[in-house]
Amino acid sequence: MFVCAASDIGMKRSENQDCFLFSVFDDGAVCAVVCDGMGGAGYGSIASGIAVSAVHDRIKQNYRDNFSPMSMKNLLVTAVSAANTLVFKKANEEKEKMGMGTTCVAAIVKNDIAYIASVGDSRAYHLSDDGIEQVTVDHTYVEMLYEQGKINKEEISTHDMRHYITKAVGVEKDVEVDFFEIDISKGDEIILCSDGLSNYCSSDMLYERIHAKAQNKEDGDEIVASLIDYVNSQGGRDNITLAMICNYDK
Repeated sequence: MFVCAASDIGMKRSENQDCFLFSVFDDGAVCAVVCDGMGGAGYGSIASGIAVSAVHDRIKQNYRDNFSPMSMKNLLVTAVSAANTLVFKKANEEKEKMGMGTTCVAAIVKNDIAYIASVGDSRAYHLSDDGIEQVTVDHTYVEMLYEQGKINKEEISTHDMRHYITKAVGVEKDVEVDFFEIDISKGDEIILCSDGLSNYCSSDMLYERIHAKAQNKEDGDEIVASLIDYVNSQGGRDNITLAMICNYDK
């Protein structure tokens, strides 16, 4: 198993408020974290930086190779909750930082199981020979409208409020963290990304540009870089971050 990741400022932003970190453990398990900050005057980058370090470091310090699935869940959920506390505290130290926050998607992949925690609209996808599936659920206003039956799937991408998220790390004192546990097979990939990627790449495009190329043993770093290049060629209107965890050897 291995992981490749990269982040890019894009073509329109003056600052990259996305952050990522990853680690490979001695037993071969992999963890990765992607955060996408929000907040004016650069405070989004502060929020995402605090969160990505807090989640990654807590996982790395507390992970054990004999953890049960419940222990994996507790590790991920408590890591994101701890990050929420740190960002919220920092946001309340100075008036101008009030309201800053960040999305967060984190995963641990071990023994053909992916454990994933999520807050906000950064996503996790599962890619296999059967196709691509979005694992996480976007915490956005338009997703809420869709679940309520007030808009259809096609309207999500064009709705005036499609960029409004309903949940983020650090905005409130406490946050409810989504958790997912999925079985994966050898040859599968888990993708974590910010909306700067997912807003400009359809699921079919992600599948074509990742799974087939990876199966052909194309270089993982080059696959990640090519996706970022594609988004920038389409205007690159946001920061772009992608982490690819591959459940096979290079």
